[in-house]
Amino acid sequence: MQPIAHIENAYDTKFGIPRQPSLVEIESRIVFEPNYRVAEAVRGLEEFDYVWLIWQFSKALRNEWSPTVRPPRLGGNQRVGVFATRSPFRPNALGLSSVRLLRIEQHPQEGCVLIVGGADLMNGTPIYDIKPYLPYTDSHPEAHSSFATEPSNAKLAVECSDTLLHRLPEPLRQPLLEILALDPRPRYQNDSSRQYGMTFGNCEVHFLVDNGRLTVTDIESPQKPS
Repeated sequence: MQPIAHIENAYDTKFGIPRQPSLVEIESRIVFEPNYRVAEAVRGLEEFDYVWLIWQFSKALRNEWSPTVRPPRLGGNQRVGVFATRSPFRPNALGLSSVRLLRIEQHPQEGCVLIVGGADLMNGTPIYDIKPYLPYTDSHPEAHSSFATEPSNAKLAVECSDTLLHRLPEPLRQPLLEILALDPRPRYQNDSSRQYGMTFGNCEVHFLVDNGRLTVTDIESPQKPS
């Protein structure tokens, strides 16, 4: 198989990416590879609200695989079967995400570009297929889902001064606050004295977490060339 496209967004590193799709409504661009920049290939796709993305955990590739993994939702201590989780450490390292199709744009050099919302893919992630989401068959709201029955509702209170927040482009400000509220730290880390850092929108974001409150201590903007 060959990638048909890649994604472009503000998620520069794995740290900080929402653990499931649609948790943060941030826009991403799906840019097709040159061989697949054919307008006819997406004809009719604009009639769908959501699409499925089949993609690769390209930063989690390993030569060997383990039949069990430790899901963060279980504290990182209990092991369950890899096929009972959405862990990136899988035999074929494939991911599956449903994302909202916002619009389709036409660009002179890139051809048709899909603009999607709520993706949980890192910038540059290769995409192997795109399929329309069919609510009558793809949605099962009554289904039981073991240890991940509901989204985590233990959101953090986020404090970030306007001075720091305005170092980010305006479209990225609210998504950053939503990402931080989801607590991007590994589930097993709860050190109130530790300063964490993540790259988002080409900026370095530093923060502390104490007693359910996340405080942004700095946002370092990229240096402009002199």
